[in-house]
Amino acid sequence: MSQIKIYGLRTNLKDIKSKLSDIIHKCVVESLSFPKNKRAHRFINLEKEDFFYPEGRTDAYIIIEIMMITGRTVTTKKNLIKMLFKEIHKDLNISTTDIEISIIESPATNWGFRGQTGDEVSLNYKIEI
Repeated sequence: MSQIKIYGLRTNLKDIKSKLSDIIHKCVVESLSFPKNKRAHRFINLEKEDFFYPEGRTDAYIIIEIMMITGRTVTTKKNLIKMLFKEIHKDLNISTTDIEISIIESPATNWGFRGQTGDEVSLNYKIEI
């Protein structure tokens, strides 16, 4: 299970939202062996006055937060992060300096979906990869 939030300027995200979601989903499916029908993305559109970002970034700056059940190896998570940098830069021409990615993990017992806790649900994909 994963939930993904993408933060950025409304003016920047409006034209790339669909493509960015497709890129992120492709990377998650490939890196985490997710089923193709498991997409849960939320875009947080911010106005310029509500988004303070580090010096040296442009208005294309985005933050991607990936919340997922604990269990993936360090190698798997690093591969996902590197693939996201590469594919977003390649397909949307956003500098890797303007992309920040954070993976936040929590145990399956802390998740609830389909009326059960995450450790009770039978998933059709592996977490331990």
